[in-house]
Amino acid sequence: MPLISNDARKKFFKAGYRIVGNHSAVEICHWTKESLRKGRVCFKERWYGIKSHRCLEMTPSIIFCTHKCQFCWRPLEFTINAEPKPDDPKDIVEGCIEQRSLLLTGFKSYVDKKKWEEAARPTNAAISLAGEPTLYPRISDLIEEFHKRNMTTFLVTNGTRPDRLKSLATEPTQLYISLCSPDAASYKKIHNPLIKDGWKKLNESLELMNSFDCKTVIRMTMAKGLNMVKPEKYAKLILKTGCDFIEVKAFMHIGESQKRLPRNAMPFMDDIREFAQKISAETGYEIKDEDIASKVVLLEK
Repeated sequence: MPLISNDARKKFFKAGYRIVGNHSAVEICHWTKESLRKGRVCFKERWYGIKSHRCLEMTPSIIFCTHKCQFCWRPLEFTINAEPKPDDPKDIVEGCIEQRSLLLTGFKSYVDKKKWEEAARPTNAAISLAGEPTLYPRISDLIEEFHKRNMTTFLVTNGTRPDRLKSLATEPTQLYISLCSPDAASYKKIHNPLIKDGWKKLNESLELMNSFDCKTVIRMTMAKGLNMVKPEKYAKLILKTGCDFIEVKAFMHIGESQKRLPRNAMPFMDDIREFAQKISAETGYEIKDEDIASKVVLLEK
């Protein structure tokens, strides 16, 4: 089994991650910090009802992914296309909660005590931090383990493992599929896939979305000069999913993405609004809300 190297561990630690077991990791989300410090919350709290200060951001596959996306803000030099030998889901959940609590310790002295105590007892798991979560072979069991603790789950996938989505015995509370390219050619350019049939598999996953009972979301990360084109092609892909929501979100020029894309690739809010309007016109989905801080527009079926 490929192991996380010491160099990788050091880099992730410096970036604020904490490794859990052999292949998982947790981090304190920016909006968890903002909620504790200033009472400002993530758009997911306003739109979907989760609590920003009680959201556990984690991954069961910190270095395992099928893509090396140009706009990813994570360190990609350690990324490998492989499946980890799976740690026990219960150990992952307990380890993530424990490490998150330790990371939150420094906030105790200067934030609301009750809110800090709540934050130490997360109620939502965002399975999305880094890597591709569906490469973890026991992803269904992991979701179930979170649900046993009365936690909701948001699973975010790049769609390259439709077989794993199809075999989920336990659905997440909300399923996200990232759709950031309108066709096969742009897919290769934008995502630098580590597999040969990634575009085909993504399309299979999009078609599977209709079969889910949970809430479903298409997440579109948009970068100027890269993928804010061909809204009619995006629309054709989106319409076969039957998704409940579409999030049109700006690429953020932060972290490791600064090495791959120029700052002017980061759209302004007006750019996102304009592209969201084109997606709305092509799909019939209605624009319901926006969040300026995160540069994201919500469309609903």
